[in-house]
Amino acid sequence: MGFAALLSALFLGVGLAMDAFAVSVCKGLAVKDVTLNHLALAGTWFGSFQALMPLIGYFLGSSFHSYIESFDHWIAFALLLFIGANMLKEAFSEDSGKPADASFGVKTMLLMAIATSVDALAAGIALAMDENGNIWISVLIIGAVTFILSAAGIKIGSLFGERYQKKARIAGGVILILIGLKVLIEHLF
Repeated sequence: MGFAALLSALFLGVGLAMDAFAVSVCKGLAVKDVTLNHLALAGTWFGSFQALMPLIGYFLGSSFHSYIESFDHWIAFALLLFIGANMLKEAFSEDSGKPADASFGVKTMLLMAIATSVDALAAGIALAMDENGNIWISVLIIGAVTFILSAAGIKIGSLFGERYQKKARIAGGVILILIGLKVLIEHLF
């Protein structure tokens, strides 16, 4: 895996982590006294699911890749465009600033981890179409970046409040759309 592929995996990780980061900022707003346990729980839940979902998507995408090889770059572009556009839509929606639940219980965290990582499943399918990438390194980078940004989101939310939530979703959406364009351009030219 070359430097460009590593950089692409890092940007993908940041883009995918923005939903988890935004939710973590909201969690940080809702928690009165943030502890290291809160940071570790958020990082572990979100990072684990953000790493697991692209892996599942990759294996799903790999199983039917030979059937769609001639137009796989369009699929990858469409999936990343859809995910990015959806993140931008959420950033500008009226309920994007609704308060979060302060609970770190298993049920709450499981639901939030799944909800924030569904887009990573689609990204995994897109990764199966990209012959320049390495799924194992990508998954490790995505998980690590999400862990760090989720833990940071809890702390940032407790310190600074809502002002970063919308910006995080916008940045994530733009990054994913740009990665989709990169995949399309590489295959067309």
